[in-house]
Amino acid sequence: MTVTVLINLRIVDPSQNMDETGAIVIEDGKIVAIGAAATVPAGAEIRDMGGLLAMPGLVDTRVFIGEPGGEHRETIKSASRAAAAGGITSIVTMPDTDPVIDDIALVEFVKKTARDKSAIHVYPAAALTKGLAGEEMTEFGLLKKAGAVALTQGKHAIPDSQVLRRAMTYAKHFGAVVALEPRDPYLGVNGVMNEGLFASWLGLSGSPREAEIIPLERDLRIAGLTGANYHAAKISVPESVEAIKLARKRGVKVTSGVSINHLTLNENDIGEYRTFFKLSPPLRTEDDRVAMVEALAAGDIDIVVSSHDPQDVDTKRVPFADAADGAVGLETLFAAALRLYHAERITLSRLVDALSTRPAAIYSLPAGSLKPGSNADIAFADLDMPWIATAEGLLSRSKNTPFENARFSGRIVETWVSGNPVYRLQG
Repeated sequence: MTVTVLINLRIVDPSQNMDETGAIVIEDGKIVAIGAAATVPAGAEIRDMGGLLAMPGLVDTRVFIGEPGGEHRETIKSASRAAAAGGITSIVTMPDTDPVIDDIALVEFVKKTARDKSAIHVYPAAALTKGLAGEEMTEFGLLKKAGAVALTQGKHAIPDSQVLRRAMTYAKHFGAVVALEPRDPYLGVNGVMNEGLFASWLGLSGSPREAEIIPLERDLRIAGLTGANYHAAKISVPESVEAIKLARKRGVKVTSGVSINHLTLNENDIGEYRTFFKLSPPLRTEDDRVAMVEALAAGDIDIVVSSHDPQDVDTKRVPFADAADGAVGLETLFAAALRLYHAERITLSRLVDALSTRPAAIYSLPAGSLKPGSNADIAFADLDMPWIATAEGLLSRSKNTPFENARFSGRIVETWVSGNPVYRLQG
């Protein structure tokens, strides 16, 4: 078996507290040596990487894909190509499909399709309740055995607290992560953006921050009551961070995530009713955005997700209030996150930790590390390469990016999965 040695790299791997210039030695798809002390074996194939950044392949744990049922928006194959272009080597897919991923046959369908067509690792999350209706629990044990890495409601809520208590109790028994996006299905149900002065100026109905805070506080109390492993999948306001910090002091097992959109954009970006900025939760104020960045840097928020949610022209090229929520984000996740690094708001190591190492740990995935013995899932980036994101340049089937024509500094140049290049920037 040929040994490949990649030299002249800046290696950032939070799992080893490593940030140094050195080499990576790969054999049979595994990393066998890494860092400044790595030696070049005799007869190895050597490649000079020209000072690029090497980091563990990114792990995106909140990815919505159309397949099955909405392949016109995104397929597993197209999503994997887009992810690879963004340095993402592992994704956790949401069960919001048609039909819903709520039984073992559908979990196995996702896994088989990924094996046959995906360039990266695909891990399905299964529905917590049948049909995502919030009423009847799914077969947690069978789903986990089939390969579901988490239980979630995707974009849907569980209004019935007794159902949630029962579900968290059973999830704890099976050692499953319960990942929920806190949203009240009644409060602000007609809101289409953040409630406040700007919404009033635009003449749009607003959704108050309490529509996130109240269900989150309920979820945290039930997680504490049951001892479940709870992940607040997507939070957007500093009050949510404070609620999680207090819960941790009470001994609740809770982790949290934030979308890259809520770290780099705010409600003002909606401008003149730009529907690509219609998201859930809605974009918040600039003060909220800054507070979320500070919480991420401090480690109070664990991970960053793309919240990749492809929508077609028919659901976005409509009046703002009628447009579907969601934006694509796989290809721009790392570049957008680098805005925080270049602005000196967060260290590169913490950023990679939030994009790779921590999400892999939360979902118990074999990823997020470049330690010897690990899969050679690696993202290579030029931290200063200027580029402009265009809809035409996206590999995703849908083009609803809030970063259309945005200028970035820093780009993924290559992505490797199990020691094999699956993406290389052209030109």
